[in-house]
Amino acid sequence: MYDFSFIQRKILWVMSQIQTTENGDDPILTTRAVAAQLGVSVSTAQQWIESGAIPSWKTPGGHRRVRQSAVIALMEGAKHHQGMKHDVVCGACEDKDEFLLPDHPTYPVAPDENRRLNALAASRLIDSPPEQAFDRLTWLASRIINAPMAMVSLLTARRQWFKSKIGLDIIETLRELAFCSHAIVSAAPLIVSDATEDERFSQNPLVTGHPFIRFYAGFPVTDKNGYRYGTLCVLDRQPRVLNDEQHRALAELAAIASEEISRRA
Repeated sequence: MYDFSFIQRKILWVMSQIQTTENGDDPILTTRAVAAQLGVSVSTAQQWIESGAIPSWKTPGGHRRVRQSAVIALMEGAKHHQGMKHDVVCGACEDKDEFLLPDHPTYPVAPDENRRLNALAASRLIDSPPEQAFDRLTWLASRIINAPMAMVSLLTARRQWFKSKIGLDIIETLRELAFCSHAIVSAAPLIVSDATEDERFSQNPLVTGHPFIRFYAGFPVTDKNGYRYGTLCVLDRQPRVLNDEQHRALAELAAIASEEISRRA
């Protein structure tokens, strides 16, 4: 009936087991109602809906509407694929040295790295508790791209810490091992089709050993001032190439992550 985008078709496929009841008891929600149920801002819910992350349709008056079953499916799907369980984290980071750029960094840095680190420290996002708003984004990224691993990463001067993750059993890596260190140097996404053939990463322990990364796609996530705190990224153990629709989907999800960060920073 509707000409759904790639993202919508993918989400509908993932959620195909969710059915409305025979009497049609599946309330129609406004964007504001969707935001309230998901615990995010109205503008974030609007971006989520318009990107196709939540299936919707337009009324004759041009307003977006969503079935409650789609919202419930999204919430339950994120919980299920996160196993309803997170690693224990230590609370807001108090180690100020973690945000001091070393004299001779062993990873690439942008000219504004000191200002970026100061902004990240002030946001107090590092080692903050898990949040469903970010967990849903990593779950969606993994499912839309059919990738086994996805995360929202944040980069201090010492480490890459995962605000949200799926498919990984670690919560952080050393900064010098992070693909995302290369990704945040530029506003453009970093796509690595086969890490074993890229001289920057071919000898990286995360490539030669667990989790044996071959494919990486990292899209920078920013605060309201444009500082790139980290990325929304997907990884695979096999070489891959993104098509245009997948590239657009990840860009939209990264934009949503950036808005969520801006609300907290």
